[in-house]
Amino acid sequence: MPEVKNKKLLVLILAALAVLALGFVAWFLFLRGGGSGDGQGRQMEAPVLVATPTEVALVAQLPGRLEAFRQAEVMARVPGIVIERCYKEGQEVQQGEALFKIDPAPYQADMDIAAANVARAKAEFDAAKDKVTRQKGLVSARAVSERDYMEAMAAEKSASANLLYAQAALEKARLQLSYATVTAPIAGRARRAMVTEGALVGQAGVTHLTTIDQMDPVYVNFSQSAAEVMALQDAIRQGALEGTPENESAVELVLPDGRPYPHKGRLVFSDLSVDPTTDSIVMRAAFPNPDRVLLPGAYVRVKLVNAVNRKAFLVPRDALMRNAQAAVLFVLSPEGVVTVRPVVANDLQGKNWVVTQGLQGGEQIIIAGHIMLKPGAHAAAKVLGPTPSAAQAQSQNGQPGHNGQAGQNGQNGQPGQPGQNAQPEAAQPEQAAQPEQSAQPVPSEQSAQPAQPAPSEQPAQPAQDTRPAPEAPAASTGPQQGAEQNAKGKGE
Repeated sequence: MPEVKNKKLLVLILAALAVLALGFVAWFLFLRGGGSGDGQGRQMEAPVLVATPTEVALVAQLPGRLEAFRQAEVMARVPGIVIERCYKEGQEVQQGEALFKIDPAPYQADMDIAAANVARAKAEFDAAKDKVTRQKGLVSARAVSERDYMEAMAAEKSASANLLYAQAALEKARLQLSYATVTAPIAGRARRAMVTEGALVGQAGVTHLTTIDQMDPVYVNFSQSAAEVMALQDAIRQGALEGTPENESAVELVLPDGRPYPHKGRLVFSDLSVDPTTDSIVMRAAFPNPDRVLLPGAYVRVKLVNAVNRKAFLVPRDALMRNAQAAVLFVLSPEGVVTVRPVVANDLQGKNWVVTQGLQGGEQIIIAGHIMLKPGAHAAAKVLGPTPSAAQAQSQNGQPGHNGQAGQNGQNGQPGQPGQNAQPEAAQPEQAAQPEQSAQPVPSEQSAQPAQPAPSEQPAQPAQDTRPAPEAPAASTGPQQGAEQNAKGKGE
């Protein structure tokens, strides 16, 4: 009895698998017949956007590092013992505010000694001056010799010089005493203290006490490839692009966590020479930093507007496919025939590729259904509107499922996460290979097929042959059949 039950169960399973296989073959043949559009079934509708030129800013994303607008390393100017730290680490300090106090007792004593020397020198100068005054009237009466009078005048000048020297020494002692109170040379945020109370500083050389950073505004230093800069300059000279004045170049910032910085900056410096070690041009931008969000030393990404292309096209990301040779679009001709159009699209802005070459305007670009269409097939155009403009693309950035792609793009709202629209990209190398045999300019795309995951290979079968298609359901139930065969062997 167990053997009979096992055989019946096996027969039921095989019958179910046969039904599934037949259903898959029927579904496959239906899709192939509908995609070919040869009149055997109803003609398929292809969602299209009409290529419309728009003004697109060419933005370069470059890595950069933040730098304080001003930075001052506070040093001990006189040797001594630190007796007090007068600020809280990390707080905002004003210029001239006390930061540290060094023991002032030795310098107070030096200033008292200098003051005493000034008093003595002043007394000697007064005595010498009085002597010259008294001998001046006696010289005319010849009561005093000329020699004595000249010696008195020399003594007066010497006493005056001694007084000046003593006064300078007193001023130096006063400065040394003032240096015992270390003050902030600039206004900004004071970092952590490098010394503590009781530390001996400035004895064998200058001692670094702390650092003050002025962080509003803040600089961003970055570099751009010299080759890119030269290519942009050539395109601007030829009229293909429109340049932006250096003092009006808008600069945006992307924080390390990926969030855009709310304040825009301006380009303040562009080097006039190329760095020979990196073959790049050093640039600097300034950004307001009222909330102290930008911290010196952090790495960020800079978006720099290099030029403006007034004849570019914004094409939805899912409509463009790539291989090792070129980027291609599926374009529906006025006669309703699917064709492959090689294009140049090197920049991605939001959810749209910036197409700079390959489109003239007015083309009907197929944005979905690439799996069920192949080059040379016939389809009816379902016009969803023009390609997005720069303003529309900016307003739609971050909102999934635009331009009639809710069914495919809705699950792929964030860039870089493969959703359902990973299938057209997986099937793209095989489909785009068809027009190459009919003298299309995109050669041998099958040889450049990337490694694809197993689930995306099954929808790509219609572009090659119908024979492997029935094997897909069997492959997906392979472990179950193996288990059933093992159970049958045990029963026998």
